[in-house]
Amino acid sequence: MPHSSFSGSLTTPKVDVAIDTGNAFFNHTIDGFLKIGAVAATRAAAEEAYDAAKRGSISRHNFEHTLKKMCKEGAYWGTVAGIYVGMEYGVERVRGTRDWKNATIGGALTGAITGALISAAGHNNKDKVVVDAITGAAIATAAEFLNYLT
Repeated sequence: MPHSSFSGSLTTPKVDVAIDTGNAFFNHTIDGFLKIGAVAATRAAAEEAYDAAKRGSISRHNFEHTLKKMCKEGAYWGTVAGIYVGMEYGVERVRGTRDWKNATIGGALTGAITGALISAAGHNNKDKVVVDAITGAAIATAAEFLNYLT
């Protein structure tokens, strides 16, 4: 039976933007904001491009809607990521060790902070803050464990 194989390596492009504020905590926070914000904005653009392709046309209104959605999604996810990265870094500095527990605590703090902000803005109940903290901790811990597997 014929056999073929693929030999080579696949690498992802790496884009690094270095902003030095003179404070490591702020550097980490800004880096997380920019990287995840860019990913979220790109995802929103891809989603809107798909919708435009399905419609077969794009109007000025659709284009403006796409730009607004990209900015909103980029700012929202960038803010959450910036808070998470900053919290995880801060926990690492306070604890003096680098392990999965930093991700859990950082995720819980991020979930609580963002949950509190969203609940305050939306006048939701306070239980949502606890649920968001648990969700943030679970997601961050799972991501950290997956990171160790690869």
